[in-house]
Amino acid sequence: MVKLKSLPNPPQAALEKAGWDWALGTDTTPYVVNDMVTVSEQQAESYYEAAATLYDMLIEAGQYAIDHDLYKEMGIPENLVELIKLSWSDDRQIHLYGRFDLAGGFDDEPIKLIEFNADTATCIPETAVVQWAHLRMNGMDESQQFNTLFETLVGQFVYLKEENSDLSPSILFSTMRGYPEDDTNVAVLMEAAKEAGLDVEFAYIDEVEFSNGEGIFYQEREHGHFVRFDFWFKLIPWEYIGSDEPDLASMLTEIVKNRKALVLNPAYTLLFQSKYILKILWDLYPYHPLLLQTERYMLPHKKSVSKVLLGREGANVTIHDKGGEILETAAGEYDGQPRIYQEYVALPTDARGNTYQAGIFFAGEACGLGFRRGGKILDNTAQFVGHVID
Repeated sequence: MVKLKSLPNPPQAALEKAGWDWALGTDTTPYVVNDMVTVSEQQAESYYEAAATLYDMLIEAGQYAIDHDLYKEMGIPENLVELIKLSWSDDRQIHLYGRFDLAGGFDDEPIKLIEFNADTATCIPETAVVQWAHLRMNGMDESQQFNTLFETLVGQFVYLKEENSDLSPSILFSTMRGYPEDDTNVAVLMEAAKEAGLDVEFAYIDEVEFSNGEGIFYQEREHGHFVRFDFWFKLIPWEYIGSDEPDLASMLTEIVKNRKALVLNPAYTLLFQSKYILKILWDLYPYHPLLLQTERYMLPHKKSVSKVLLGREGANVTIHDKGGEILETAAGEYDGQPRIYQEYVALPTDARGNTYQAGIFFAGEACGLGFRRGGKILDNTAQFVGHVID
């Protein structure tokens, strides 16, 4: 059973001050809530260790996918394969951060990997800033939270700069227009990059200029000058670039190949982003205590969850009973994609019957815990719940 602690001072004031109105959920239930999930030191430690173990296993699975040319099975656009191989074999192409979604961890229930958001993971502001502010506003000490996400991101940017000392320490951050939540995630990343000593700039993707031979540019609003950036962070999924912007995919391949810019997260994170990696993990590590059985077909005699290979935010996720009948399904725009079938695991619940899924950020190491709360399938209506170590 998930135990909650309601803190007297809500985080709303801090959010309003920061201008993060999207997190207040005026038209729906508040997205960030006043409850805190209480976890023990031991639980926090178990999540930390699980993420570290799983990341090492993912590296093995990624190598296996490359060695066996599994791109097609993984749903990866062919025009990104060269860039995936290129970025994978170059140690300077650092995976900045990702987020593990995990079940279990309460009442001696084993921790299980649900999936890894490797390419464009969100929930950074809620995890790094909001739950920390919530703790501090209630006079609690930051040692009562497993949360070094911001400092660890700063460290990752410092490392990135050092490993790519041939490039100028300038980084352009981009999102797609009309997604305020994405902008806020990028705002926190920009602060971390700035603290690491990088020059930072923001531009929506439609304002960025790409030149095959020369690199990645942004036109200054003031003088109209084009400024070249040696690092580009895009909160835009790689598979969108591969399938919707093939010209951009080939330009980015040339740009990275010719060392005109480094793109974050690197293209190889698409290997981890594809849910097919869950099947590869199961093939490589059958019955590993952190894994759930995952196959390309419906699991016989087992309740299962089917997911499209490159879906997001719980879209098109379906829960099947032992006979394959649909028990519950979430709408979405990815229905045409192939699926994998993962053994069903019940998420931990609170006294009111809400389900909880742990999110663990990984940025070179496990560095931040937060929870998403909702119904049987956690989709984009799920709430964020912070935690306190008690």
